[in-house]
Amino acid sequence: MTDTKLPTLADPLEPEQVAAYLQAHPDFFAQHPELLAELSLPHESGAAVSLVERQVAILRERNMDMRHRLSKLLDNARENDKLFDKTKRLVLSLLEGQDMGDVLDALYYSFDKDFGIHFTSVLLFGNPDKIPSSQARIVSMGEAREHIAPLIKNSRAMCGTLGSAELAFIFGAHAGEIGSVATVPLMHGSAFGLLAIGNRDPHYYRSSMGTLFLGYIAEVLNRLLPPHLPR
Repeated sequence: MTDTKLPTLADPLEPEQVAAYLQAHPDFFAQHPELLAELSLPHESGAAVSLVERQVAILRERNMDMRHRLSKLLDNARENDKLFDKTKRLVLSLLEGQDMGDVLDALYYSFDKDFGIHFTSVLLFGNPDKIPSSQARIVSMGEAREHIAPLIKNSRAMCGTLGSAELAFIFGAHAGEIGSVATVPLMHGSAFGLLAIGNRDPHYYRSSMGTLFLGYIAEVLNRLLPPHLPR
């Protein structure tokens, strides 16, 4: 037979043990109501409050917290609905384009008016004489590799800041106004262009930012633009 050591005044219970016991026995004070009179629950004001008052206050705080969380979820849902509607309108406008000019006009208009994007630039790689477009900047693949190789070496989007030379190559005369950018290569087997958007705020587009929307629009352009490019 083994002896079980019982807690004594010299060997008190740890607060965590008491808390764990009360959590496991929520009816403890119902069975021992006389102990409630012994409890001391100081309030922020310095005055003592009853256990019931304290419980009510905690429940009110939790209720307010839950209401705030629910409100935030509803706000996010409404924003997602708006984003979906704007994205749907953009994609339909892109699909209705009869030529590359129509497609890019729809892209620039929607990015500006619907999404509030400060700067948009589409670069296409090829011979300027064979790709007539006033909406896109046409550069050779050699120039692209020289100036923006890290941005087109794979299909992933990028958010953050760029050097002045890269900004000038992508955005031209607006380079000095741009603080941060998001870019994604346009791919059809290999890179045939670059879609870039810019914001005046240097912290607006961050490396930790999601790029799902930009990547999705790039996927649409990947299917719409190549038929209008020289083979």
